[in-house]
Amino acid sequence: MAPRIGVVTFPGSLDDRDALRAVSLAGAEAVPLWHADESLHGVDAVILPGGFSYGDYLRCGAIARFSPVMTAVVEHARAGGPVLGICNGFQVLCESHLLPGALLRNAERRFTCLDQRLRIESAKTLWTSAYAEGDEVTIVLKNGEGRYYADERTLDALEAEGRVVARYLDGNPNGSLRDIAGIASEGGNVVGLMPHPEHAVEALTGPGTDGLGFFTSVVGALVGAGA
Repeated sequence: MAPRIGVVTFPGSLDDRDALRAVSLAGAEAVPLWHADESLHGVDAVILPGGFSYGDYLRCGAIARFSPVMTAVVEHARAGGPVLGICNGFQVLCESHLLPGALLRNAERRFTCLDQRLRIESAKTLWTSAYAEGDEVTIVLKNGEGRYYADERTLDALEAEGRVVARYLDGNPNGSLRDIAGIASEGGNVVGLMPHPEHAVEALTGPGTDGLGFFTSVVGALVGAGA
């Protein structure tokens, strides 16, 4: 039986359907989840997609963090369950304190949309094991508040513990400290990524298929664990 991976839709989500398709292409059963759900309906992993949850009022992800479904997501993550936050989902993970730091307004204060080259820095997470450390990939980046920020102590800890998942190459598109594009939790089960791997899973519609590995990674991990 294929693993079941849920994708949460918040009011204002934009990329939930793309994430569901990426899950299907990776060989898992894609399960739509609604922000008002109080359970995860038995899924094995969760994706918080990109978009503008609740219109990005107050701060990006600040209201979504209090959605009913997030209680179950936090419990799932703290129990070691896989969770991936993409763009706005990354912001929600930081607001939920499942990941450290914050995503601030881009340094040039402009919305950025481009095919972005990244270097995979860690292949030890549940979402990156299909890659090799040092792999260079091209994945769509589109955000207005994508500048990763944390204090120096936190940044040093992320580096020392191998929790920087991906780093920007060929320039820094949003001013993220230390060129950080994505980070992981201490257990490697929770990953936040500002670029959009779900937009790079089919050669016809994206800049190649470099993003598919994020989804096949977790499918492989779940199958290996007997999910």
